[in-house]
Amino acid sequence: MPRIYLSPPHLSGYELSFVKDVFDSNWIAPIGPHVDLFESEVAEFVGVSHAAALSSGTAALHLALRLLNLRPHQEVWCPTLTFAAAANVIVYEGCIPVFIDCDAHTWNMDAALLKGELERAAKSGQLPGAVITVDLYGQCADYNLILEACDAFGVPIIEDAAEALGATYGERKAGSLGRLSVISFNGNKIITTSGGGMLLSDDGDAIRRARFLATQAKDIAPHYQHSEIGFNYRMSNVLAAIGRAQLKVLPERVIARQRNFEFYRKSIGDLPGVTLMPEAPYGKSSKWLTCVTIDPVVFGATREAVRTALDAQEIEARPIWKPLHLQPVFKECRVVGGNVANGIFEQGLCLPSGSALKNDELQRISAIIRAIHLQSSSI
Repeated sequence: MPRIYLSPPHLSGYELSFVKDVFDSNWIAPIGPHVDLFESEVAEFVGVSHAAALSSGTAALHLALRLLNLRPHQEVWCPTLTFAAAANVIVYEGCIPVFIDCDAHTWNMDAALLKGELERAAKSGQLPGAVITVDLYGQCADYNLILEACDAFGVPIIEDAAEALGATYGERKAGSLGRLSVISFNGNKIITTSGGGMLLSDDGDAIRRARFLATQAKDIAPHYQHSEIGFNYRMSNVLAAIGRAQLKVLPERVIARQRNFEFYRKSIGDLPGVTLMPEAPYGKSSKWLTCVTIDPVVFGATREAVRTALDAQEIEARPIWKPLHLQPVFKECRVVGGNVANGIFEQGLCLPSGSALKNDELQRISAIIRAIHLQSSSI
């Protein structure tokens, strides 16, 4: 029986014709017409004025920080419950990560905790150079509260919407809520370019500078001349063509992910000790991944027992992100709170959520989880 993966790529069927155009035109380069078109199409979808297509979401995050001209050793704050890239780029810039706990009701950065910490930092003259928010597993952070808190102290927000393309916050779309925003087209995302990302903003000067830095900061000259350090971060025309083909079906892919969540909610949401990731009332999650917590005392088995049982049946599930303050590489970094993220990590599991999942596959996954509970409760 074929293995069921957590979040595999799902081709639209348009990719070959788009890529054929790339080969026919010989634009096999990190520039080209599909890059320009992909940027404008994504910007239009998200609702911003400008975008730069890059080699990864991490590259986009790195450039976003670089554009803020932060001082060495300046603090940058980010959620602790997220992928390591949000903190790695802070270190790239010679800055210091500080981790903020999440809100149990959204799993995103706790806005009240952030506000209180900003107030304390302002009194000591130690405000951060930026706050990186993360739209976790397809759900936007609470931007009204976060923007209000950060704007009061003049702290810029970088929105890491890598996991949330297609989600909404009120009437706005994920990727439009920060001074600079980032999305990812990694192979496991809702749409993919194999590897890639994009930096978005209404600040055209910032995006133009990002493109300059992403192409090795080459000065305008007939020869190769560089007045500052740049990066090799631009997306290729080939991958942009794949992205354009994927973008055509993005609304369908979001609906499919949301349908997966509803299936799990109905099929296992009634099990004792199983709680699906809560959906915030202020927006609509794209449900990039369907995540649950499993209370071992009530359910009868641990999250890890469920994960390994699924794996034994050729089904990939994955623990929730390990909080960054628990990562060995960041063990010396300061954390504000942390217990909420710790609890979610201990009990949290990401279930298969691919947009091509079939009903019989979802039924199989759910049946195994129900069987584990029944077996455990009968002992």
